[in-house]
Amino acid sequence: MKRILLIEDDAEIAKLLRLELGEAGFEVDWASSGMSGLVRLREAAPDLVILDLGLPDLDGAEVARRIRAGTEVPIVVLTAADAVERKVGLLSGGADDYILKPFHPQELVARIQVQLRHREGGEQVRVGDLEVHTAKRQVVFGENELRLSPKEFELLSLLCSRPGKVFARQEIEDHLWGRSLDKDSNVVDVHVANLRSKLREAGAYGYLRTVRGVGYALRQRDKD
Repeated sequence: MKRILLIEDDAEIAKLLRLELGEAGFEVDWASSGMSGLVRLREAAPDLVILDLGLPDLDGAEVARRIRAGTEVPIVVLTAADAVERKVGLLSGGADDYILKPFHPQELVARIQVQLRHREGGEQVRVGDLEVHTAKRQVVFGENELRLSPKEFELLSLLCSRPGKVFARQEIEDHLWGRSLDKDSNVVDVHVANLRSKLREAGAYGYLRTVRGVGYALRQRDKD
């Protein structure tokens, strides 16, 4: 049974979500504040965190940053903020997905299942000198280990699954978030740019290819 940590200050919402998630087969721990959630995170070692932004003590985005500083556990944010900048900031700051209020509990369950599937598997993929270890969530190029965010790792894993194939933006969004993002969102571009930068820092020049107007691909080359 997968364990979920719910950080939500509204007792009624928490009660409803605990009921729905329990019926979906999850074990749910509840924390009503950011600080108690961070404490519970260390104690319970959950498989996924559901995080409300409107907490009484800490801003939810700050809680997400603190969680991500110490663990790669998936974080799904509950938010009423619909501004593109806010959502991009959440994803760049450590959240793996977000769901806008009001939402149907079944949609939340579906988002959770997408994130948990991304954490499963035990294969190793090698493209040139680039090695991706799925189970350990480790990426190595030569002697250098890349420190990737969860979404950067999932993006690289997707591209490595079929080297040379150009993945359209829609395919990337479906794989990483399980849905289409806003048409004016630049979240994919942000993650691609960050991944490209980290690959270059490790010496993996020319592996990440951009096909303008189409998408992105991984290729075995030393230089662009």
